[in-house]
Amino acid sequence: MTAVVELQQVSRTFPGTPPVEALKPTDLTINKGEYLAIVGPSGSGKSTMLHLLGLLDTPTKGTYFLDGTDTGALSERERAGMRSARIGFVFQAFHLLSHRTTVENVMLAEVYRPDSSTGRRERAIAALEMVGLAHRLDASPTTLSGGERQRVAVARALVSKPSLLLADEPTGNLDTTTGNQIMALFEELHGAGLTLAVITHDDEVSSRAQRQVRIRDGVVDPVVAAS
Repeated sequence: MTAVVELQQVSRTFPGTPPVEALKPTDLTINKGEYLAIVGPSGSGKSTMLHLLGLLDTPTKGTYFLDGTDTGALSERERAGMRSARIGFVFQAFHLLSHRTTVENVMLAEVYRPDSSTGRRERAIAALEMVGLAHRLDASPTTLSGGERQRVAVARALVSKPSLLLADEPTGNLDTTTGNQIMALFEELHGAGLTLAVITHDDEVSSRAQRQVRIRDGVVDPVVAAS
């Protein structure tokens, strides 16, 4: 299988007295088309893992390959370009601009990508169609439900056709019914071939994934299903 993500003995230590080893040496592979959940309590190292996977931070030690590229060998500019082109982010907060329409919010995901102006609106519409919001293109985010706002955020993450979609507590601001709808959407996207990694503290959310790993005190272990 083709690996989208490959961590080889990746760790992250923050300076202090004593230094804090937020992520201990970790090997992790996420294959193309896989749906992985990274689950753990607050303070376990989930955010550190998210920042490393999303190229928002760099490992203290170890190597991170994304689509076969050693990300540690890239300049900051190259890392930013890879992050923009290869990774889609969905956060607990929707981060939508209230003075922009739904389709404009999705289009903004490509503003800083070179040569992206041609067909930008068409790609945004296609992404909104994927999440079932083709009928709300010109709506203001203030008129959308929480579930619809999160769908717009998912569409924004999908518009560049990323290699990896990272979702950080994607149901945290949603009620149970709406949260289940978003998780069902993720399952549909996974079924269509998208590679997903969901970071969550919620065992029920993580159980929807194809595979789970648990992180606690910076240590990552696979979740073994009971026989």
